[in-house]
Formats: sequence, structure tokens, C-alpha cells
Amino acid sequence: MDIIYRLGRATANEVIAQLTGDPHSSTVRTPLRVLEEKGHLRHEEHGMLYVYFPVAPRHVVRQTALRHLMETFFEGSAEKMMSTLLGGGSKVSDEELSRLSKLIDKAKKGGSK
Repeated sequence: MDIIYRLGRATANEVIAQLTGDPHSSTVRTPLRVLEEKGHLRHEEHGMLYVYFPVAPRHVVRQTALRHLMETFFEGSAEKMMSTLLGGGSKVSDEELSRLSKLIDKAKKGGSK
């Protein structure tokens, strides 16, 4: 999905070209078909080629996935999730912390984004 989001739309061969190693065609085509069956991708036929494109914009999918992650692993708690992110050993820059602080202040005031 990341490759298709980056390219906007892509054939299976274009996806294969973006992958490391030398994946077999079916190794890529099968997940593309499954993603289409699950409603994440659609395709258009251009001659003999299927050109795949995402159904929903990346920011919408990101929000849904994050909500699912928070419900699954953090009991629906943003606090628990942020505590894990900030205390997990990865260095968060002062600039990122400042931006996060501003987002928290904005959320306290009832603003979105």
C-alpha cells in the first residue's frame, strides 16, 4: 500500500520495481488482489495491464488504522499510547516535543488538527 500511495497508482510490475530483492510476480499480485477484495484498492484496465489505485486517501486510512491500534493495544487510551511512544527508547527531538505540546494545547481548547 505504501508504494501505491507514494506513486498514486501503479501496475503490479511498478510495485515489483519498487521492492527490494527479486520478488516473484505472484508474491506481489496476490496481495494486490486481496487488498482489492478487502476494498482498499481498485483497478482500471489499460489494455492487458491492471493499474491499481487506493480507494481512500492516505490520511483517512491512517486515522482508521491508528484508532484500531489504540483500541487493540492501548485499551482506547491516547495517554497510554503516547506514554509508550515517548518512553519507548526512541529519541523524540525537542522540535517534535514542542509540536506535540502545541497539538495538545489546541486539543484542550477544542480545536481539530
